[in-house]
Amino acid sequence: MKREKCTHVIAIASVSGGGKTTISTQLTESLQSSKILYFDNYDFEGPVDIIDWVDRGANYDEWNLTPLIKDLEGLLNESLDYIVLDYPFAYKHTKMSKYIDSAFFIDTPLDVAMARRVTRDFKHSTGEDIILEMKNYISYGRRGYLEMLKTIKANSDFIVDGALPILDIVNVISKKLGELNSK
Repeated sequence: MKREKCTHVIAIASVSGGGKTTISTQLTESLQSSKILYFDNYDFEGPVDIIDWVDRGANYDEWNLTPLIKDLEGLLNESLDYIVLDYPFAYKHTKMSKYIDSAFFIDTPLDVAMARRVTRDFKHSTGEDIILEMKNYISYGRRGYLEMLKTIKANSDFIVDGALPILDIVNVISKKLGELNSK
């Protein structure tokens, strides 16, 4: 059930390191009358052990997204054309799904996403820390990535090739938004 409104809410989803933040930021800068909310700017109550959560069936409603929802509702009261959500869950969280008009999944190859994540999150770490993280990824963490591919990708309206250059990805999304607005 969609809301009756003028503001188009766009969710940009991907695996960790898939480009959500960069693409969301660039997209917001390219769209007129738009604002952005970043998932990582919040400290949500949710599963402590992500792999245990995945193994239990990955119920996205276990995440308390109330602070994000409150901020989104505030932006919906502004006169905006677009709200971009740097948001990994697409439509899978029941309370958030009613606000989203379009969900884009950035389908970034897992090796590229992992390389981005390591360069982003481990730039000041030792080689031993990086090796430990790679062992963790191989043993456990990859299941979290595969969960996103299985459920979030399948639950999104549009899949965009995450191997494309950032500006090309933004152009693909902008073009699709233009098509949606012309209907």
